[in-house]
Amino acid sequence: MIITDTHTHLYSEAFDEDRNDMIKRAIDHGVSRFFIPSIDSTYTKAMLQLEKDYPNHVYLMMGLHPTHVKDDYEEELKHVEDMLASRKFYAVGEIGIDLYWDKSTLGIQQKAFKYQIQLAKKYKLPIVIHCREAFNEIFEVLESEKGDDLFGIFHCFTGTLEQAHQALSYNMKLGIGGVATFKNGKIDQFLNQIPLEHIVLETDSPYLSPVPYRGKRNESAYIVRVLEKLSDIYNVSLDELAKITTQNSKDVFKI
Repeated sequence: MIITDTHTHLYSEAFDEDRNDMIKRAIDHGVSRFFIPSIDSTYTKAMLQLEKDYPNHVYLMMGLHPTHVKDDYEEELKHVEDMLASRKFYAVGEIGIDLYWDKSTLGIQQKAFKYQIQLAKKYKLPIVIHCREAFNEIFEVLESEKGDDLFGIFHCFTGTLEQAHQALSYNMKLGIGGVATFKNGKIDQFLNQIPLEHIVLETDSPYLSPVPYRGKRNESAYIVRVLEKLSDIYNVSLDELAKITTQNSKDVFKI
């Protein structure tokens, strides 16, 4: 059984004490593909090292995370552009808008999001969207950029059924992780109305641990708990769910 974690921050400082053991645990649980989102330029070196250490397992994205869109965002976007021009990446991400931490940067977040979407189109890459308390703002940008060359993943989807359908209308898959296992997560109540062909699995580790690990550090091995939850929701076997969601990730990332 091949399981794909489409979103994991393996370079996070949270893993500094046991990174290799943590990755081995995931591989031992059948998680053989890790897609690594970018945050800002300070993590690029660590990402490249992970790829070097695990060339058969690690796939890198490049992008500027919305919470790191600061006064120097133009320099950071230049780094993103230079990296995309220099080598292969599998997506532009994670990018988007986050109004939970700082609403004052909305204007430059929108600029950075739109600019990176256009970079993704230039390189024929998917985008991986971070959205927190910003569905309307995200959809406004996606509407202005919609087309056959716009596609990707709505990472850590936590919206309503209506918002799910709207995301799908922009050629997005829904990234489903630990929130699906939460009692108050709500998405488990309607997920079975979304065809499995639109779903990919993720952990967002070290964040958003699934039940029964909620509140603790997340890691890619825990994606099995998400797989089990979706197996119940969709009434399909673990093997079949792993097969379908891995194929969906291949379709998005073109591997």
